[in-house]
Formats: sequence, C-alpha cells, structure tokens
Amino acid sequence: MDLASLIRDVPDFPKEGILFKDITTLIKVPEAFHTAIDQMLDYCKDKEIDIVVAVESRGYIFGGALAYELGAGFVPVRKLGKLPAETIRVEYSLEYGTEILEMHKDAIEPGQKVLVVDDLLATGGTAKATIDLVEQLGGEVVGVLFLIDLTFLKGVEQLAGYDVHSLIKF
Repeated sequence: MDLASLIRDVPDFPKEGILFKDITTLIKVPEAFHTAIDQMLDYCKDKEIDIVVAVESRGYIFGGALAYELGAGFVPVRKLGKLPAETIRVEYSLEYGTEILEMHKDAIEPGQKVLVVDDLLATGGTAKATIDLVEQLGGEVVGVLFLIDLTFLKGVEQLAGYDVHSLIKF
C-alpha cells in the first residue's frame, strides 16, 4: 500500500509558507492505518521496549496503538501547563517558533527502555526535546520512530547517535 499517496498537503498551515502534511486522510482509511501500525511494529520487533513516549497530539495516535501491541507502558509528552502532576520541561525551537514540552517527573524510571514516537520529523526539535526529557529521567532511548520524515529539513541530523526510522520520506 502506498501510504505516501494518502497524505494530504495543506498549504500555508499553521502559517504562511508552511506546507502541512495532513495525516488524517491516511488514518481514516482502516487498511492504511493498520498498514502503518504494522510497519511501525516491524521496526520494533527486535527491540526491548518498556515505555512508548509520544508527543502531543498526533504522536498519540501511533504511540498508543504501538504501546498496546508491544505490551509496553505509554507516556504522553504535552505542551506547557497541560499535565496535572509535577513535571520536568524543556524549551526547544521548531520550524515556525519555539515551544515548551513537559513530561511527568515520575513517568520513567532509570534504565527503562524507551521508544519515542511522533507523526512527523521536520527540523528534529520536538524529537530532540522529547529525548532530552526521557534522558533527564534516566530512560534509555532505544528508537525514535516517525510516520513521515521531511528529509529536506534534515531533522535526522539533530538525532545523530539515535536509531531513527520513518515509514514515509518526502
């Protein structure tokens, strides 16, 4: 199945000059969503994974399904002020501004094997910030997994030294 053909381009979203890759046109097709999850699981098959960490909000779509199938725990990473208990945070740059991400302080125990999941790799800022949160808590990142990699933005360079995989490359 050609997953890339099911991704819709939305020009000038969230701001002028950005070509947004809309995954809702892929995940609404049951066979495509199943194929994407199955391909992501193939990447995970030889990895020991205790926790899947996913980034708000589209990363949750894939992260929750993967955690369930892997028998792993699920940890959400959220924007500033959205988590109810004590958090750690990191500020980072993305392709159209800056943002702060948070994770609960008790979300990961030292030594746990962590898979970081998001829908899209652009400049790598969000993924690197998420990795930083995991590592602040003593987690070991065993993989970083995306549905889409916008290769022209070279985000994978920010993730040098990590095992990074994407299903679709634009």
